[in-house]
Amino acid sequence: MAQTESNMLPLGTTAPQFNLIDTVDQTQKSLSELKGTTGTLVMFICNHCPFVIHVSSELSQLAKDYISKGINCIAISSNDAENYPQDGPEFMAKNAIENDYIFPYLYDQTQDVAKAYDAACTPDFFLFDTDLKLVYTGQLDDSRPGNDIPVTGKDIREAMNALINKEPVNPNQKPSMGCNIKWI
Repeated sequence: MAQTESNMLPLGTTAPQFNLIDTVDQTQKSLSELKGTTGTLVMFICNHCPFVIHVSSELSQLAKDYISKGINCIAISSNDAENYPQDGPEFMAKNAIENDYIFPYLYDQTQDVAKAYDAACTPDFFLFDTDLKLVYTGQLDDSRPGNDIPVTGKDIREAMNALINKEPVNPNQKPSMGCNIKWI
């Protein structure tokens, strides 16, 4: 399993807009309609990456813990589904249901959205404030497959809690690490 670090988009960057298909309900969804009242967490994930599989239950729990607090979660897969069919839309929908993802799981077929966010790996996380300005980009926590550190979501949770409490988000952020996005 190849390890790729996230590119760390500069803090303060405005979230690139998108309009993508939700693989569960087959409707188009835009960032402007999905954004939260307090913040928005955009996650680049996929179905087959061991790093994403390792944290999938925490991704589900994050949404359950924070949507009611005004932070909406959005997952996007940008992987090449022709060469990685397990990451195609029908498998994304099945994966979302099996993992109890209560957030939209969107398909970026052209990979334009991943490029706009400078996403590099799965998982790759981008937390935006109410004005869609980037306040956090980095890892979920220190856990990785095989390192025996429990998955807690500590780093993302600290950033989300700071947003909710109208406190500054710690600018010292560690890159996420995972499988590289499978580019076309």
